[in-house]
Amino acid sequence: MHGLMGERVLMRIHIGERDRYQGKPLYAAIVELLRKKHYSGATVFRGIMGFGATSTLHTDRIEVLSMDLPVVVECVEKTERIDAILPELDEMIGGGLITLERANVIVYRPHPD
Repeated sequence: MHGLMGERVLMRIHIGERDRYQGKPLYAAIVELLRKKHYSGATVFRGIMGFGATSTLHTDRIEVLSMDLPVVVECVEKTERIDAILPELDEMIGGGLITLERANVIVYRPHPD
């Protein structure tokens, strides 16, 4: 059984596509940090519409095209590892939202070649 199997934590980081960290897109910096620290994996999703704390609407509709679409970075990991990375993420993220929820990992294995 792989070490990620069983009850884990799903972390979702809600940010904007234009958010930056040290000159690079924030979502890329977050994924690079997680990879460098050998987390189980991360996925970035680009939203087609959303709003956050400022209530500013961000959408891909051509008539109100936003250059700052919503982005979500997801990572599933052990509770201790998620807790350990939160202070670093807090320093990186200017505005956004981080949520945590329980996840039951059923399958986690590399894709066969």
